[in-house]
Amino acid sequence: MLPICVTQDHIGIWVLRRSAPSFSEVRGRKWKGEGTTQNLESIFIGRCYDYIRIVNPAVGEKNCSELWEAFRNAFINKDPCNILPKDYDLFIKLAFHTIPANKSLFWENNQLLVKSFTSGARRYMSLSDALFGFVADFLIWCGQANSTGLDYESCPTMEECENNAVDSFWRMASITYAQHSSGVIHVLLNGSAEGGAYPVKGFFADYEIPNLQKDKISKIVIWVVDDIQGPDRDSCGKNTVKILEDRLKALGYDVTCTDNYKPVLFLLCVDYPDDSNCILSSLMKDARKSRAGISLEENKVT
Repeated sequence: MLPICVTQDHIGIWVLRRSAPSFSEVRGRKWKGEGTTQNLESIFIGRCYDYIRIVNPAVGEKNCSELWEAFRNAFINKDPCNILPKDYDLFIKLAFHTIPANKSLFWENNQLLVKSFTSGARRYMSLSDALFGFVADFLIWCGQANSTGLDYESCPTMEECENNAVDSFWRMASITYAQHSSGVIHVLLNGSAEGGAYPVKGFFADYEIPNLQKDKISKIVIWVVDDIQGPDRDSCGKNTVKILEDRLKALGYDVTCTDNYKPVLFLLCVDYPDDSNCILSSLMKDARKSRAGISLEENKVT
């Protein structure tokens, strides 16, 4: 039986109508997550052309319409809780390009800062600076079983089902990005993050570290940067950062770690120019202390 809804007709008379149930109603509930981003196809294809024409034309020619179809076919007309990472294989294959050596930047709990720091792949190339991440960054999408349409009302969250369209996509993208990273690997962590700078269960821990290719990596450099005016919850050699350092060293990697890496800290200070942590004399003092510490270590070795 179709549900009944009360609406006004074109002359303002209230009438009862039977409306077709939405996909979520058929399942007996709505998903908890936001629905598909409006104008998803236009945004996706526009970003693709922006990337290959303006952001990083060195990747060469890509068929952006073909990329959209491969991306869409990964999750359309399927149970939105049964989308697997391998469903995006064709899209990843079509969108793939080389990740430059020494330019990979992994991160946790500081997405917006990373986007500012990489500067559209000019400094480093994080996952969202590669084409296959760039086209999907910050977007939401899901389909419906037995339908070629997108669900604009709601999409499942990770808590509702692990194999949803968005999380499965980022798993596949993260695995690919890690497998093709090489040289010096950089990791930017938020020292003010609640629960620790390095989530022991997260994309970096679960999908990226296990897929790094040790024979292609010379060093892993960790930067732990606190939020300006934020708490100092984690630092190199302490708490979750130590867990990360120990894990990477146990895997045989050469690992270094720096607290409040100055180039990133300077970037944060743009929004807090009068904060005590951002006054140039304070930053120079910290830099001198850091250099003095390095000199002492070098003398000890000598």
